[in-house]
Amino acid sequence: MIFKRFFDPKLAQTSYLVGCTTTREAMVVDPNRNIGPYLQAAREDRLRITHVTETHIHADFVSGVRELAAPTGARLYLSGAGGPDWEYRYAAEAGAILVSNGHRFMVGRVEVRALHVPGHTPEHLAFLLTDTDTAAEPMGALTGDFLFVGDVGRPDLLERVVGSQGSMERGARELFHSIRAFREFPDYLQIWPGHEAGSACGKSLSAVPQSTLGYEKRFNWAFQIEDESEFVRAVLAGQPDPPRYFAHMKRLNVSGPRVLGELPLPKQLDLTAVESALESGATVVDTRDPVEYGRAAIPGTINIPATKAFTTWAGSLLPYDRDFYLITDGATEHKTEELIRDLAGIGLDHAAGCFGSQVVADWRNSQRRLQTIPAVTLNDLAAGHRNGELVLDVRGVGEWKAGHVPGSRNVPVAELQTRLQELPRDRPLIVHCQTGLRAAIAVSLLRAGGFIDVRFFPGGFAEWHSAGQPVET
Repeated sequence: MIFKRFFDPKLAQTSYLVGCTTTREAMVVDPNRNIGPYLQAAREDRLRITHVTETHIHADFVSGVRELAAPTGARLYLSGAGGPDWEYRYAAEAGAILVSNGHRFMVGRVEVRALHVPGHTPEHLAFLLTDTDTAAEPMGALTGDFLFVGDVGRPDLLERVVGSQGSMERGARELFHSIRAFREFPDYLQIWPGHEAGSACGKSLSAVPQSTLGYEKRFNWAFQIEDESEFVRAVLAGQPDPPRYFAHMKRLNVSGPRVLGELPLPKQLDLTAVESALESGATVVDTRDPVEYGRAAIPGTINIPATKAFTTWAGSLLPYDRDFYLITDGATEHKTEELIRDLAGIGLDHAAGCFGSQVVADWRNSQRRLQTIPAVTLNDLAAGHRNGELVLDVRGVGEWKAGHVPGSRNVPVAELQTRLQELPRDRPLIVHCQTGLRAAIAVSLLRAGGFIDVRFFPGGFAEWHSAGQPVET
């Protein structure tokens, strides 16, 4: 058996290729929309991708099953275990084979056995892999978002993301029973999860890429709880706010994302085009470092730095139904292609044009005004707090409740664009988050929304708390 792992650090997402050395057939599990690495790996090992499947309907990225099946001719194997509310609407059209609990199929000499493990989602499957050339028992399990290293999947997402009322507790109870059933497998079973630390599909995922069932039984918190009600309380407690774009991903992956084929790269545009875009009301995203953006930026743009968290914030803040534009740090085609591919990975396909960072200097040289965003120190924040300036905390609600600057107001950055009317325009705003990134995004949103006196505290609540300043809960 050939086994390969593919990890996308920006999504903290893992997909897998399983191949047979005898027949040269291969299966890809949980592919994302960037199918190039799978195709390249198959070529290098002289494999034909004949099977494509996924563990469940994903919420954090666009499924790549259709994208990969198109050039390879592979057969789709999709879950049929979720009931009428969680069916793949494109399954019949795509000629997919629907898989439920106990279903077995062969990829060459490798046996794949599906297990229905609901809880994270109603239709969720895990796949047991047996190399029949050498063994009669499974080597490991592809567990998707059911079982991670050190954690389990979130049962709260369907209710919090798509409004499926009552599904949170029901999912938690299903997850409890899925775990109890799964613990009956041998301790040696290898565990290959679908995510690592950094994913919003769990609350305390390890950065370790794989484990064994025996290790998880001993050290994963979810296996230590024997009482169902206690487990429900524990798994639902402290779950972070899900990114806003998850709801769109669910709808898109149920109905079937369109096949892109070649990645369409937007045109490099000039100064006149950026002015026209802003005048038309289009979103223009400056992806430079927040410090550079704060020193000099084109008014009306928003700042989403091109960090590992770029896709998370782009998915929460950019429009899915109309054009947007990017200012990149340099005009290199490679950087632009990377950003466009990241955006396509979460379904943001409407990038209408790109500008190199030189456009900011061109704006200044054409006698147009640039905006600056002043950064403040800890002492400035303390003084502003005493003098009646509004301290705006843009962290998540749970973070704010756990401890915040006394008298501060909480509006999570993902909600800011729709809640600007709640904030006063007649007094200065000092914006902070935990360590700086979310506040940098927030101050750009406020300036683009017409707020003039906006200041940025880069140290965030972490610096405030470590300095021994007063904290309110």
